[in-house]
Amino acid sequence: MSNILVVEDDEVFSQLLTMHLEDIGHTPLAAHDLSQARLHLKRMSPDAVLLDQQLPDGYGMDLLREIKADKDAPPVIMVTGVSDNALVIEAMKAGAYDFVRKPMDELELDTTLNNALRSHRLSRKVHAISQAADYEVDINQIVGKSPAITGLLKTIGSVAASQASVLITGESGTGKEVVARAIHHHSERSGLFLPVNCSAIVENLLESELFGHEKGSFTGAERSKPGKFELAADGTLFLDELGELPLNLQAKLLRVLQEGTFERVGGTETLHTSARIVTATNRDLESMVREGSFREDLYYRLNVVNLDLPPLRDRMEDLPLLVEHLLHKINRRLHAQVTNIAQAAWSRMQDYPWPGNVRELENILTRAAVLCRDDTITPDLLGIDTPASDQDAKTSADTGTGELELISLDALEERHIKQVLQYTRWHRGKACDILGISRPSLERRIKKYAFDES
Repeated sequence: MSNILVVEDDEVFSQLLTMHLEDIGHTPLAAHDLSQARLHLKRMSPDAVLLDQQLPDGYGMDLLREIKADKDAPPVIMVTGVSDNALVIEAMKAGAYDFVRKPMDELELDTTLNNALRSHRLSRKVHAISQAADYEVDINQIVGKSPAITGLLKTIGSVAASQASVLITGESGTGKEVVARAIHHHSERSGLFLPVNCSAIVENLLESELFGHEKGSFTGAERSKPGKFELAADGTLFLDELGELPLNLQAKLLRVLQEGTFERVGGTETLHTSARIVTATNRDLESMVREGSFREDLYYRLNVVNLDLPPLRDRMEDLPLLVEHLLHKINRRLHAQVTNIAQAAWSRMQDYPWPGNVRELENILTRAAVLCRDDTITPDLLGIDTPASDQDAKTSADTGTGELELISLDALEERHIKQVLQYTRWHRGKACDILGISRPSLERRIKKYAFDES
């Protein structure tokens, strides 16, 4: 069927892979290092390349870039056991068709290879993204090896250098801003990354925050001020909590997307922006469109590429990596030495549904690290209850003497925020750091739940 170049230094794995390719009708040719692979590439025109990263005389990424420099380059599939999330993004940026981790699933490889060959035959090439800029985001902030995270990394690499608008969706605490920063820092944009939380700024100030204002345009406007669209310039403007954007500002945002122009509040001069817009929300914008609270034309303008982030409960295989990463971060911030999790605490964390996702996990680990008196987090320090861990409640439910407490997410949030406020003795700054929310968001919740500071 097709000529496949296999670049793999592990002779056993290479032999197994070439045998499998022969079994499904392809003609494989093996190379065990970069030099041999380059010779084969000169002598043959492979229909596809299966490429490892760690090779005796260099890295597969170098060969990938050489291959993709040719406008008629064959599709390249990275097949590697290297445990590096940044490599996934870099491979996709450099033009890899896909990225398959070892140990691989043969069906996954077959499907990926067939799709790559079909795409190449139809000349629908994967867009080759140029090499990384001089600066990098700490991609290790995106932690995980689950299929969902690997797929997310591939998409980031594929869209980073494009001009397409990206809408990031997902529950609160899933890391939408982290993903937005990764898209910006792996792009070729030379400007700033500027985040704006649309729910953290009161409506009458949000317009000024986005578009700027002229001196005297409203009470308190003692001097002219540029907005985020001006400051972002050739960078990226990240609009978080997009679903909270008022309708009148939705119309102005649509104009910026369509024409790249806007005016400051109180101004008459038409200004231009080339900032890329990346947005995020935890709300169902399609439902809001049907209800009339979100513009349909704006929704389709923003939702060119949709990245839907998985909740933590759907990728629990990433929990150990996340805990290790977050504890390292927390120890550095608090100057602590918490390095161990008691087995009972692990069990409780694995049984917990994590309604607040990774943000809640970080908050709970921070609380535990603050209260921990040695290097080990025990179940009592977590402050979370699960049916599996609450043995007394389970026993009473089984015997008919009581019932498990099933509460709403609002009630759970109210209880948690109240505990944090009491723990910090109502120090709002410290409470915001632990909860991972802004000061206005905390004040709204204090008002919503009618907390009494006394």
